[in-house]
Amino acid sequence: MEISRPIKTEEEYNKALKEMESVFHSAKDTPDGDKLELLALLIGDYESKHYQIRQLSPIEALKAEMEEQGLTQSGLAERFGMSKGAISEIINGKKQMSVKFMKFLHKDLGIPAEILLA
Repeated sequence: MEISRPIKTEEEYNKALKEMESVFHSAKDTPDGDKLELLALLIGDYESKHYQIRQLSPIEALKAEMEEQGLTQSGLAERFGMSKGAISEIINGKKQMSVKFMKFLHKDLGIPAEILLA
């Protein structure tokens, strides 16, 4: 694939992805490394225009992170020093997250602060 213009179609996008796969492990500052960098920019530009990703709500982010880490409500309650009932109320939207809890989620579970503050 020749890299000479922006990606404009889904077909070009798919070709660019395949091409990127072929140079993915290329060393920096080599011809293939430069190609990888350019493809990443073009693909990123195309995706930002055509594949909008909806930002998760704080509760959705918490649930996703719990699932990813295999963490139950009881486990989260124990880790944070909170009752399981309080965690359940937060997850069900009956109780707001405290700033202290949001800091914990950010620092301990790695949930981005911008999501928690949304």
